[in-house]
Amino acid sequence: MNRSDILSRLLAPLLLLLVTFAAQAQILKPATWSYDVSKKQVAVGEEVELIFNARIIKDWYLYSSDFDPDLGPIVTEFKFAKHPSYELVGKLRPVNPKKKYDDLWGGEYTYFTGTGQFRQKIKVLQPDLLVKGTYEYQVCSDIDGKCINFDDEFTFTNKQIQVTAAAPAKKNDTAPATTPTAPATGPAKAATGTEKATEPAAPATTPAEPRTAPQDTTAAASLDSVTQTAVAPTVETPATPVPAVNQLQEERSEGLWAFFFVAFIFGLGALLTPCVFPMIPMTVSFFTGSSSNRGQAIFKALLYGVSIIAIYTLVGTVVAKLFGAEGANFISTHWLPNLLFFAVFIIFAISFFGLFEITLPSSFLTKVDAQADRGGLIGVFFMAFTLVLVSFSCTGPIVGSILVASAGGETLRPIVGMFGFSLAFALPFTMFAIFPSWLSSLPRSGGWLNSVKVVLGFIELALALKFLSIADQVYHWGILDREIYLALWIVIFTLMGFYLLGKLRFSHDSDLPYISVPRLFLAIATFAFVVYLIPGLFGAPLKALAGYLPPQTTHDFDLTTIIRQNRGSSTPTAAANELCEQPKYDDFLSLPHGLQGYFDLEQAKKCAAAQGKPIFIDFTGHGCVNCREMEARVWSDPEVLRRLQENYVIAALYVDDKTELPQEEWYTSSYDNKEKKTLGKKYADYQISKFNVNAQPYYVLMDENENVLVKPIAYDLDPQHFVDFLDAGVAAYKARQQ
Repeated sequence: MNRSDILSRLLAPLLLLLVTFAAQAQILKPATWSYDVSKKQVAVGEEVELIFNARIIKDWYLYSSDFDPDLGPIVTEFKFAKHPSYELVGKLRPVNPKKKYDDLWGGEYTYFTGTGQFRQKIKVLQPDLLVKGTYEYQVCSDIDGKCINFDDEFTFTNKQIQVTAAAPAKKNDTAPATTPTAPATGPAKAATGTEKATEPAAPATTPAEPRTAPQDTTAAASLDSVTQTAVAPTVETPATPVPAVNQLQEERSEGLWAFFFVAFIFGLGALLTPCVFPMIPMTVSFFTGSSSNRGQAIFKALLYGVSIIAIYTLVGTVVAKLFGAEGANFISTHWLPNLLFFAVFIIFAISFFGLFEITLPSSFLTKVDAQADRGGLIGVFFMAFTLVLVSFSCTGPIVGSILVASAGGETLRPIVGMFGFSLAFALPFTMFAIFPSWLSSLPRSGGWLNSVKVVLGFIELALALKFLSIADQVYHWGILDREIYLALWIVIFTLMGFYLLGKLRFSHDSDLPYISVPRLFLAIATFAFVVYLIPGLFGAPLKALAGYLPPQTTHDFDLTTIIRQNRGSSTPTAAANELCEQPKYDDFLSLPHGLQGYFDLEQAKKCAAAQGKPIFIDFTGHGCVNCREMEARVWSDPEVLRRLQENYVIAALYVDDKTELPQEEWYTSSYDNKEKKTLGKKYADYQISKFNVNAQPYYVLMDENENVLVKPIAYDLDPQHFVDFLDAGVAAYKARQQ
């Protein structure tokens, strides 16, 4: 045997190992599970909690089990096989999941980041305990738009829980309560016998900002299963607290700095209202005239500014303490607070238009003002308090907007928001008190201040619709569909543009012999926004407002879809777009933007062979929010849409669909040796086995023989990249045919 033979034999196993690693590199598993029990020894007749811990890697999150399964995302689901050795007590309980309202789904869902925990209480009936079952879940990431579905099995036996005979009953004894406050320290073994470390409990309910898609949930064939979904957690076993540093990191990820900046801008805007602007020189003259020297004047001015910040920030703190995380979620999703905010914003807008003025009781203002006349440090504080109260009629709606915006977020958001607002609000008073000569550069008060107030009224009126829209989407009232919402916005901002041009006047407005250049530019920007909104009435996606408007599915008159559906069959595009046969599952599955295609791969392959076209495979899911975003923002592009219509046979393969296949189509996967019984399981297994990828969205171009034409792509919101991808697939297909 020569050296080259020896070298090749030594290198062959190494190369095989490297190839194996490369093939597995695309199979992601962002969550790992471990199992534990609340206590290691129980007697027959006692209860014990089964604990399922999930550890989730950074930038991924796991859907919980305690939200409406019809919302869109697919809940985590546990199925327990019936056995005479135990019975379920109550429902599955997720421990402190986070909550988030998503405009795309039109409702609230729950999820875990970092760690998650589920608990199920059982009652032990026999010494030989056997608890078996399956669980299915989905993890998603907003970093690269991937969502992945998983399923696994679990087993609890006497190895994890030692069962003793039932203790003899004693007089006046009550059944032992069994829900300890912390999991036992020893790890349990999974069904495979592999040792898994116990994970910490789920984090506290500080919402993050993810958007995601869920997973497929089908029962295992061998299990006579009882499906368990969770209800809202009751006051039982508390979760292990997460270190404060983790909570800080999550709050930072929510964009507190961005919210601070927005609140700061609001504070600067509040200075330009007729209740506040004239008070700047009046207040500054008070400090410069009442102080014996400049140093004392500067000190009082600084104290005055700090007092304003303290008063407003205290308001934010009170809001945070009163509502907290649970209250914030109630405010962001329940119809009652949303309708209340809608009414409040309408009232504020009417007040800004001049119908009436919102003021505090004069007797209260008089008492506060009297305290300000006392002088000294206390007098400075009450002077600041007087400013806050007197300016309430103008700043109240703006402050209310900040508090409402922060109510659905973190606990710190009201505090940060009010700090940013008050910092901007107090800054001019303080600076002009320190440098009184700057006062000469201020413009004089006049009708322009009232114009600012009226413009804010139009903006308040437009913002009010968002709260009505949230309640409408959550409860499916159907009173504020997308086109109605857009029509109202178009009217509101059109009137605002006419007001800026001086064509619309209110009774308290001053004469406007000419318009200033800044006012003209504001009018141009307003009318440009109106022109941008108008195509939305006919079905344009309006991508810049995609997260703010009601969903596209609520639009009754989508002109682009109607045109596609009614295209004459004699046109080349329509003829080329005809399907070869009726698609399977088209009674409950559909493609967006009027596209035609299949939901079964074999049908797509036959049609592709008959028409001489490549196949566009869309690995997608019902609960895949990133798939919906790709369809709304990329597939809607005219160039992308034309290529999909004319050049490809489309196959949308849903990896989370629960439709059961005919029994003759059931098969055991060579990848995980599990039997696949549903449409979703079939195509999830196909994606993994064929392409070594388990995330969605995922797009593949192939011929009728399943030969991949170009490198597949995933989540990418650049339409031009998608056009290049589709063109490369057609070129590769033609080259292969030649």
